[in-house]
Amino acid sequence: MEILGTTLRICVDDLEATVVFYERLTGSRALRFERGGVSVAAVGCFLLMSGPESELEVLRKVSATIAVKDVDEAGAALTGAGARIIAGPVPTPVGRNLIAAHPDGSVFEYVDRRAVL
Repeated sequence: MEILGTTLRICVDDLEATVVFYERLTGSRALRFERGGVSVAAVGCFLLMSGPESELEVLRKVSATIAVKDVDEAGAALTGAGARIIAGPVPTPVGRNLIAAHPDGSVFEYVDRRAVL
């Protein structure tokens, strides 16, 4: 499995104010989308999320988002190494993702940017 990068996940109360800070910090514009009642802004290596506490509670359990070349390949490598796939792969606004629990209990999201057919 080829890991291309990592995105830090941050749950925030005020998405608009937080986006301004991270855009200034990174010098890049936010890519925004909605996912299951949660407003999301991707700014550089940061994924900012705001929404109902019931939704954020689940999202806080995922330590980070890891970009990979291919989610299917990542899923095979993860299960082969002893991880458990919790969800996915499923389409996202920019590709596909899956959620995996590592044997140590850590939970990560793995994403690719493959076109969803």
